[in-house]
Amino acid sequence: MLQKQILQIQLDFDGLTTVPAAHIEVGQGTPLLMLHGFMGEASCWLPLSDRLKSNFRCISIDLLGFGESARPMIRYDIAKEVAFLRQVVEALQLDSFYLLGHSFGGWVSAAYALQYPDSVKGLILAAAAGIRDDSFAGRYDHLRPILWETPMIDWALDLIKPIAKSIGQEKTIEQIAWMRHELNTQPAARSFLVDRLRPEDAIDTVEKEIHRLRVPTLVITGDRDETIPLWHSEAYATEIPNAEFVILPDADHSLPQKFTVELATHILDWCSTHA
Repeated sequence: MLQKQILQIQLDFDGLTTVPAAHIEVGQGTPLLMLHGFMGEASCWLPLSDRLKSNFRCISIDLLGFGESARPMIRYDIAKEVAFLRQVVEALQLDSFYLLGHSFGGWVSAAYALQYPDSVKGLILAAAAGIRDDSFAGRYDHLRPILWETPMIDWALDLIKPIAKSIGQEKTIEQIAWMRHELNTQPAARSFLVDRLRPEDAIDTVEKEIHRLRVPTLVITGDRDETIPLWHSEAYATEIPNAEFVILPDADHSLPQKFTVELATHILDWCSTHA
């Protein structure tokens, strides 16, 4: 696997100053910034980068709080992710680029394009989050106990393992333990789950602003996505003027992992008309 490169960038919120920002670069040509989804990291884009590297300088980024980028213990929001991304763009001296975001990364991408439209040559939103949906409230309440910062949860999971094995639930307990570890080592993911579970916490979704975008936009989603409902992508495609909308048949939420060929084909075709 390719080694991540580390930039040192400047931030000026929550007491942060110089922090590391990790990214992977593949290929040459017009820059294409690639932002991962929730609990993801830059390497998820490597299969797609391999298909696009002849046409683009693919730059996949670990967002703030994920991967090998800085993981400060702060209250995270989209504005902070946008500020982080802006500093990465400036450190890489990118004047104009395509911006591709999946899920959570799509939310950050849309917010970035709203704030810095002149630098975004084209916006590609793959099953993007960022549309207010009050039905999400309570969906992840069952995760709250595994986020409690007490060793008692770990002890309880260890005690349950023999019982779970005897009743065929060993994999379920292993998955819960893995999720607890991941969430407690990824402060951004933890912050979003702990601090944003109520409808009134959705203060930085973008559905009321995206009508202002004049950046060429491609919206892609799968018709079997159970994580980000289809109507979220439809909202982006409807509200962003002249956006092109593609629905991939039989595709779920894991677009970068399972539907690389389809993504690459649509991105290349679309970018050829927005060069």
